[in-house]
Amino acid sequence: MKVLNIIQGSPEWHAHRATAFNASDAPAMMGVSKYKSRAQLIKERATGIIPEVDDAIQRRFNDGHRFEALARPLAEAIIGEELSPITGVEGKYSASFDGITFDQSAIFEHKTLNKEISAALCAEGVTEDLDIQYLVQMEHQLMVSGAEYCLFMGSSFDENDELIEELHCWYYPNQELRARIVAGWEQFEKDVAAYVPTKTVEAPKAEAIQALPSVFVQATGMVTASNLAEFKEAATSFIAAIKTELVCDQDFADAEATVKFCKEAETNLDATKASVLAQMSTVDEVVRTLDHIKKQLADKRLMLDKLVKSEKELRKAAIVTKASADFAAHIELLEAETKPIRLGIIGRNFGEAIKGLKSLESMQEKVDTALRDEKFAADQTAKDVRAKLVWCKEHAAGQSALFPDLQALMAKPFEDFTLTITSRIEKQKADEAARLEAETARIRAEEEAKATAKAQAEAEAILAAERAKQAAEEAAAREAEKAATKQIGDAIEAAALEKLNTPPESQAGTLAGARPAVVSQTEPAAPVSTSGFNPANRARANRAEILEVLSENFGLPEELMLEWILAEFAGDIQFNNRVAA
Repeated sequence: MKVLNIIQGSPEWHAHRATAFNASDAPAMMGVSKYKSRAQLIKERATGIIPEVDDAIQRRFNDGHRFEALARPLAEAIIGEELSPITGVEGKYSASFDGITFDQSAIFEHKTLNKEISAALCAEGVTEDLDIQYLVQMEHQLMVSGAEYCLFMGSSFDENDELIEELHCWYYPNQELRARIVAGWEQFEKDVAAYVPTKTVEAPKAEAIQALPSVFVQATGMVTASNLAEFKEAATSFIAAIKTELVCDQDFADAEATVKFCKEAETNLDATKASVLAQMSTVDEVVRTLDHIKKQLADKRLMLDKLVKSEKELRKAAIVTKASADFAAHIELLEAETKPIRLGIIGRNFGEAIKGLKSLESMQEKVDTALRDEKFAADQTAKDVRAKLVWCKEHAAGQSALFPDLQALMAKPFEDFTLTITSRIEKQKADEAARLEAETARIRAEEEAKATAKAQAEAEAILAAERAKQAAEEAAAREAEKAATKQIGDAIEAAALEKLNTPPESQAGTLAGARPAVVSQTEPAAPVSTSGFNPANRARANRAEILEVLSENFGLPEELMLEWILAEFAGDIQFNNRVAA
């Protein structure tokens, strides 16, 4: 805050207050002041003409300044710091403080104690019980100074500066009210710029109605004296001159007064008529004249009374209708900025704002205040929606399909709104990741199944080939073994036959040599034959004979020969057993 080097109450101070957005003018700007209307403040700022202060108001100001100076030491004792009455500005906002601490952390606001303030402060010093005009002024001061709190005090002193009573409370910043004040000053500035001078409007007073002379009639069986002719002429002229086109508050006030006057005139005519009749007058002219004039007055009165009521209702309706139209236009402009989101603001019934009011001026003032408050509330709602839309653009671009209920979500507080949006996006990402993972797993499983099937087919083909090869090899081996077995058998049988056909003395020479070489398994042995001997005619050699021949032929024991035979033919024996099985 910048402190101005001016003295409160000086011409320089008054010049500054005439242009700045002052804390003391804030209640009138907000339409909550009991001392000045918003329309009056707009006119003062637009024209620069400030009404002169009369003696009564000046005395009230003087007492207020005196009480304020006397109460400042009391406030310093409560706060615990010295207070200075200075004027400061922050941007285009200004405030004249009854007192502020050196570090600008606390301010002091003083009012002359009255019944209303006493009732509020007696309620345990709760600031909410204070009239709104005081809260607006203090909030504006806190906004300018940046202070942490305000000491609000009401006091009164006697003529000798002796304290009569002192009450106080603490006021702390209210950001919602502060926002309304800022918005109010913005609208006030626009209204001042658009101000068009109009006829000075004061509380209308009905003009004195002296158009009719007092009627009198004296009669003693006949009319002896009367100004009835003059009265009739004056009454007829008066009735014709009654204004029935009502435009401003002055017209309505005059009409209401005329209605009242006509009613009184009718009563007077009834009294005069009764007086004439009391004098036993039988003059028909007097009675007819009086009845005629009375009826004219009654007709005009009734017509004018109805006109006053109907015109007032029309003017009231026009004020309310215009406010509703202005508010609807304001909402339309805001919703153009928040598309596709609609604000869904209906607005208040401005007719409620003028209940109990009589003058058109007061009605207009109240409706203007209500309209400003509704526009502010709508602006705050639109601001919130715009902030949410900006957030969505930054954090949820391309995800609109996840929020078909975005219009309804706008009603949530900002943190809840962002949490809902973020949760849906994260869930969608998780679902998509799970879907991709499942798809990947499915594809991987299919590929693995295909690879497994291919490998299995290849393995089976290889195994089949191996089996075929093995079968072929085994078949060849079996054929070879059969051939070898047959060759060995043939050799053994030939050897046995040769032994049988060889004389004993020759057998010794034959067996005396070294062990003969094993017959080749690949080449068939030459057939063994003896002259005059046919092996086919001989019975198969038995086991003992075979072992004996081998043992004698190789010069080895029969047991060893049996081991050789078993070792050599073990595979054939196993194979034959398998085949047999």
